[in-house]
Amino acid sequence: MSVDIEPLALEPQDDIKPLSHQRILVIMTVLGLAGSIFGIVFVSIVFGLGVLIGGLLAFINYYWLKVSLKQIFDVAAETGKKPRLLAVRYFARYIVLGSVVAVLYATQAVEIVGVILGMPVFGFAVVIDGFIRIFSSIWSEPPA
Repeated sequence: MSVDIEPLALEPQDDIKPLSHQRILVIMTVLGLAGSIFGIVFVSIVFGLGVLIGGLLAFINYYWLKVSLKQIFDVAAETGKKPRLLAVRYFARYIVLGSVVAVLYATQAVEIVGVILGMPVFGFAVVIDGFIRIFSSIWSEPPA
């Protein structure tokens, strides 16, 4: 006794907004620049430059992650095999970014606290984008 179950044919919904990487990148830029300016004004020039460098490292990390994941999933989809070399490149970004932070720390070119405070701008941007989406959906819903 076998039951044939047909998949549901869902109609595309027009009210679902696609993810906006562009808005996240703009928020990252604003946060990085604002943090750098506040760091320069309220702490020191070296601290503000550290925040700016941390923000730049966050951008590098974002794009490197995006490219690495795209390559990994493209290879996996085409061949059906685990892409071992690409996975190594995925983890290599941690080594490279950690090395850059270590060199900045060793040379004391900028304040390392500023770099560390500048690096999580991607996370902050995602949270801010989430709040924007939540509140824009609350205010844009038609009354029932």
